[in-house]
Amino acid sequence: MKCMRIQRSWVKKLTFVYNAGYRSPQAVQAMTFNTQKSGTMKKKEQLSDDDKALFRQLMTGTRKLKQDTMVHKPMRKKAEVSLKRQLSEQADNSHYFSDEFQPLLAEDGPVRYVRSDVSHYELKKLRRGDYTPEIFLDLHGLTQQQAKQELGALIAACRREHIFCASVMHGHGKHILKQQTPLWLAQHPDVMAFHQAPKMFGGDAALLVLIEVEEWQPPELP
Repeated sequence: MKCMRIQRSWVKKLTFVYNAGYRSPQAVQAMTFNTQKSGTMKKKEQLSDDDKALFRQLMTGTRKLKQDTMVHKPMRKKAEVSLKRQLSEQADNSHYFSDEFQPLLAEDGPVRYVRSDVSHYELKKLRRGDYTPEIFLDLHGLTQQQAKQELGALIAACRREHIFCASVMHGHGKHILKQQTPLWLAQHPDVMAFHQAPKMFGGDAALLVLIEVEEWQPPELP
């Protein structure tokens, strides 16, 4: 819509009052503001017939908006349900991690594990960096209990979002989390394989983990 300038010595402010049953304005009221330097208020003036006609012309073809009667669920309640589900999934997945059970892992070479029904070729692809992790978990500064909970949440998130490759950063050295993380992961039934990460993804301070998701198939490599 083009803007039209009215040549007058005062500025008018239009207040539009619409009636829900009509397309055109029901009433138009004009208020005038004094622009004199003295600051005294001028007497209110009504719109002229020409201005009213111009306004009606500009408003021709306007239509009332339909009221949105859709009832939207409160977002806070939806967030609470989502959080409850996440906590439930976290608990379900972290209960697999036992400190008493010690799975047998290879003692020589880099840390690695492959589930009995998974091809050993997946280990080779993890080692070479053929798989790029889509999600990362940093365990630095966590207690063992916190680390278990975060690992459980990671696996739940991977399965929920159909993410098959994740990176778990446990840090360097010989601290407890670096020793325990592979033992915990090897106990989870949805962990297909893991291998010490290639240098580009953290080297011996991290693991690349292959998670089983629904209808998972090894991606075709270029």
